[in-house]
Amino acid sequence: MRREFIFGSIVATLAVLALSVVWRDALWLLVFVMPVVLIGWYDLLWGRNNVARNYPFFGRLKELAVEERHIPQQAVIQNSREGRPFSVVQRQIVADRTRDESGTQPYGSELELRATGSEWLAHSAYPVDEIEGALTFELGGPRCTVPYTSSILNVSAMSFGSLGPNAIRALSRGAGLGGFALNTGEGGVSEHHKSGGGDLIYQVGTGYFGCRDEDGNFSADAFSESVATESVRAIEIKISQGAKPGLGGILPAEKNTDEIAEARGISPGEAVHSPAAHKEFSSPRGLLEFAERLRDLSGGRPVGAKLCVGRESEIDDLCEAMVETGLPLDFLTLDSADGGTGAGVSDFVNWVGCTIDLALPLVHRKLSDHGLRSDVRLVASGKVISSFDLVRLLALGADGCNSARAMMQALGCVQALKCNTNTCPSGVATLDPSLNRGLVVGDKSQAVANYHRHTVEGVKKLVAAAGLERLGQLDASCLRRRVGLTQVATLTESLQTR
Repeated sequence: MRREFIFGSIVATLAVLALSVVWRDALWLLVFVMPVVLIGWYDLLWGRNNVARNYPFFGRLKELAVEERHIPQQAVIQNSREGRPFSVVQRQIVADRTRDESGTQPYGSELELRATGSEWLAHSAYPVDEIEGALTFELGGPRCTVPYTSSILNVSAMSFGSLGPNAIRALSRGAGLGGFALNTGEGGVSEHHKSGGGDLIYQVGTGYFGCRDEDGNFSADAFSESVATESVRAIEIKISQGAKPGLGGILPAEKNTDEIAEARGISPGEAVHSPAAHKEFSSPRGLLEFAERLRDLSGGRPVGAKLCVGRESEIDDLCEAMVETGLPLDFLTLDSADGGTGAGVSDFVNWVGCTIDLALPLVHRKLSDHGLRSDVRLVASGKVISSFDLVRLLALGADGCNSARAMMQALGCVQALKCNTNTCPSGVATLDPSLNRGLVVGDKSQAVANYHRHTVEGVKKLVAAAGLERLGQLDASCLRRRVGLTQVATLTESLQTR
């Protein structure tokens, strides 16, 4: 689109000037042509909006449509509560925070507060001015010798390949600015991940990208080399992903560039499959022994596992194995069935896996019943946008949360739903260099840091409004859910699982 604009703007200007030679009044046409040309060239060279840089001038029409959306939406299209997977209200929260704006809302809530299933914080008549302590938690159980003090909000797993290089660099720099961590995703640690100075959680997936030999098996030497950088603060073994649990993935040959191949430890230009299950283990005990091996190879860093809950009996089996072996994981990351993905099979995206509001209290209770909860930290992931989303998951038992799509929105994602096409208009989820350039690393890294800061600050305010002095006092009894037209229960009561 940029080439078309450059060519069209030059031709239009020259055509008007040529016409003015025979018809002097034609110069008045420049009143209409030149604003388009000048605005477009400004967007092309110095614009701060991703879409406008990739689609000069015309990207501004999209921005205008968003800013003035209320008239056509409320008249004939949709209200602010609608929109999937994130509503206009949710996306506006991220947009306000990235711009360092107040995030105030006029005239009252647009949500259906009386609808069954609506939730809210039970505030206190005696709120505190400010809660005590930093909003962090420590990753590292009894087997860990190099624990990591983590923010309560970090960037969820997104690989270099699913996101473009500018997006990864902006996330890394934003994490560095804000003092939080970026999960590498299963694509390995690339130079883009290390470029911004942010802390990294290195994810080891079934393809063992970044830590594999030529046959696709786990390589201790390659793993040790990948975690040799100080920026890698913890290791996460990916068992399953919420949006597609039970499935492996494929890296198409056309996306396997030299850069991608270097980060993943594979040959470029070939399609590479990730199996559904790990080769290194096939049982809870095997998982724990593999985690212990990674802990040793990484110099004692925290090692955990990521999964979407399926069979409850397997959670029991894992807990029993941790007790019997004395090799507890340092943390468990629980992904929700409504979590995000760049590309997933519809059957799995829509109908496989447990949502986080059921999985989190279940695993929290299982760990507690086995005497493991003080050693194993819980990290929750799945549609975390607002400070209330964060408070809700912390109240359900999480020590911290991860967010992917909110961070993408902070980068400039417009929910175009083109993540699987390599044509993302904002340059976030694409490897196309002509679209990557629309994402300016310096601007978007600050936007990511701003979003994180305001969201965590919002948690402080909400917890203080509940009359609590410390984050650790927050639990599910502090939240309410409407379970009927005139019936209300605490979140603890409404989310009972067998």
